[in-house]
Amino acid sequence: MFSLNIPWLSAILLLPIVACIAIPFIPDKNGKTLRWYALAIGIADFALTVFGFARDYNLSDPNFQLVERYPWVPQLGLNWSLAVDGISMPLILLTGFVTTLAIFASWNVTYKPRLFYTLMLLLYSGQIGVFAASDLLLFFLMWELELVPVYLLISIWGGPKRLYAATKFILYTALASIFILIGGLAMAFYGDTVTFDMAELSAKHYPIALELLLYGGLLISFGVKLPIFPLHTWLPDAHGEASAPVSMILAGVLLKMGGYGLIRLNVEMLPHAHIYFAPVLAILGVVNVVYGALTAFGQENLKRRLACSSISHMGFVLIGIAALNELGISGAVLQMLSHGLIAAALFFLCGVTYERTHTLLIEKMGGMAKSMPKVFALFTAGSMASLALPGMSGFVSELTVFLGLASSYAYSTPFKVVVIFLAAVGLIVTPIYLLSMLRRVFYGKENLGFEFDLQQFVDAKPREIAIAACLLLPIVGIGLYPKVATQTYDVKTTAVATQVQNALPVFAQEQDRLFSGGLFAPKLAPSQTTGLLSIADLGKGA
Repeated sequence: MFSLNIPWLSAILLLPIVACIAIPFIPDKNGKTLRWYALAIGIADFALTVFGFARDYNLSDPNFQLVERYPWVPQLGLNWSLAVDGISMPLILLTGFVTTLAIFASWNVTYKPRLFYTLMLLLYSGQIGVFAASDLLLFFLMWELELVPVYLLISIWGGPKRLYAATKFILYTALASIFILIGGLAMAFYGDTVTFDMAELSAKHYPIALELLLYGGLLISFGVKLPIFPLHTWLPDAHGEASAPVSMILAGVLLKMGGYGLIRLNVEMLPHAHIYFAPVLAILGVVNVVYGALTAFGQENLKRRLACSSISHMGFVLIGIAALNELGISGAVLQMLSHGLIAAALFFLCGVTYERTHTLLIEKMGGMAKSMPKVFALFTAGSMASLALPGMSGFVSELTVFLGLASSYAYSTPFKVVVIFLAAVGLIVTPIYLLSMLRRVFYGKENLGFEFDLQQFVDAKPREIAIAACLLLPIVGIGLYPKVATQTYDVKTTAVATQVQNALPVFAQEQDRLFSGGLFAPKLAPSQTTGLLSIADLGKGA
């Protein structure tokens, strides 16, 4: 059978960038033509992504696929090297889906529309580049590239404190990303060969002291993006000032880069250091869950409350990665996909509400359920998904993370009990602040804080209903039939877990305890070591 070797990933990555060239020449006065053009490019790129993956991606192969490698700057060892696997492929689909809907959500942008849609398309390409790069130097360049459009989108189209929020965002993320460059150079030049290829870097064996240093630096870089407490303070400010479409991308895609980087670089390339740091990740994850939930409860700004909620939910990604087994890592990836959809839906509906009320302060809202029943229904559905209602994706992902940690051989029972109990406290607080938000915004005394009649509010329009429905349908679909999502990455998470489990018994036999405090897992007994090795063998056989 004749088969064309199509460079799918280059086409998907470069299409939005190339499309930007035509924007200055499109005749347009009020932005209507430009928004249709940008939406058409977004849809075309997402359709190309789906078609390319459906045609040539093999779900049963855990290795890099659709590999493209072209010399770019040979003097620096920089190659245009792209590839995808079970970790990056679903996140690229999430990127195309959420970013296209964010472009559709920016229908009312009239201020500098040419620049706005140019930046949105550049951001589209930058995000895909981060997930598709298989060269660590290219990964760093794409990581830096996506920062610039976000900074400009916040600083130009944001709220009253947009310059402060944008500057804080760029300082945190740009400074932290230096550790990616330093760590990448250290890994590339270690040993007999110099390479930035991620597959080759994963095959290298580093001294444990070097692994620990590299892991710590990369944890800071990705921890800012995730974000991990106490590196999170830029996020509420950025969300509070960004426009709704930018917040959709920020929460739906950009935060997932932190989790992706932890799995791709920290876990895959530095598995021995990951065993050392895994208990720390579990503790940081619990702090994120509890702190984010409690902080969200005290926020009076609607978007800042949802931003703190994102901090809480991303804590489950850390706990899943820290579980050191297939179930935990699978739960972490599913949580990233689930939260990407849920957060995008909630921030979009936040924007819909703001367009009617011209305020984000919860205390100035109330009684809007009667005048905007469709917005209320959609907001309620998104909130139910966020609080992990059974039948929605959030429930499946967070339950998988809990089961992953509970079934982990790497931790003592007291440690697992404490972590699970504290994370459950965060789950209990989540419905409280979300349901309280719904009650105060949509119920209560009518006309509270408004100088005009609530009956003048226009309910959700067909375009807004379509965007929200596009996000809510996969949330329900994954909740009812998780295999829709899990089949895209199951083979890869098994391979990653096997890699960690192969390192765990050897490491445990050489240590009396992973940490001297005795809180974490003791040295494994021979029977447990044998069990872990058998699990690893089964993973290889799969």
